[in-house]
Amino acid sequence: MTAHTPILELRAVEKHFGGLQVIDDLSFSVPRGCRLALIGPNGAGKTTAFNLISGVYPIDSGAILVNGQDISHVSSRKRIGLGIARSFQNIRLMPHLTALENVVLGQHCRRPGIRGLADPVSLFPRNKWRERGRAALAEVELAVYADETVRNLPYGIQKRIELARALMAEPTLLMLDEPAAGLNPSETGALRKQLEAISARGVTLLIVEHDMHFVGALCDRVVVLNFGRKIAEGHPEEVRANRDVREAYLGAEENQPELSHAF
Repeated sequence: MTAHTPILELRAVEKHFGGLQVIDDLSFSVPRGCRLALIGPNGAGKTTAFNLISGVYPIDSGAILVNGQDISHVSSRKRIGLGIARSFQNIRLMPHLTALENVVLGQHCRRPGIRGLADPVSLFPRNKWRERGRAALAEVELAVYADETVRNLPYGIQKRIELARALMAEPTLLMLDEPAAGLNPSETGALRKQLEAISARGVTLLIVEHDMHFVGALCDRVVVLNFGRKIAEGHPEEVRANRDVREAYLGAEENQPELSHAF
């Protein structure tokens, strides 16, 4: 591995579900330190691509590399150990646990065994993982909610708790699936600033997102999918002017000026 080796690279990746091809010859790389958005219309294959990268689904052909190492057949748990952490499109918190307990669950990939299960639920209340959990909540400005039961918290707060939990894995590549979905403008602005701060300390960001204003403000590179294929790649300014992208989103020439203001 060299300083110029991408932190993540997909090479001609394909995925079928039965007779349906959902990812078709997908290739792109994520430079180290980049903030890259994976965008496209509904059904374009964005979340499927995330699931292939994180190991939720196996690929049918091609290769996925992290830091130059082929991880195509590495388990999802071991991929976390290689520095990949992610959130999901739908919130996956334990509603009966506190915010802190949910965040500490994020350490399980680095702490196997009974202690890894016991730490979140306070059987051993004084340990470094709970302190790191509090630090992760503070990083996303949620320290005040540490001891609140998750089911009692607003949706926007729960989304940011998921972000804090992902940070517990100490990722070098942080993958976020629609992190701004369901957030109000104030929450979206706060999230963007938090992700900028996370990026500034060396974490590479790969984001699936429908909010194009959020993408344009945060990301320095964009990959666009449509029907499982890459149709464009580049800086947001380049992508928004791409004819194929405009047609994929809007489908009609007369409506295309709307997209020019999306980024």
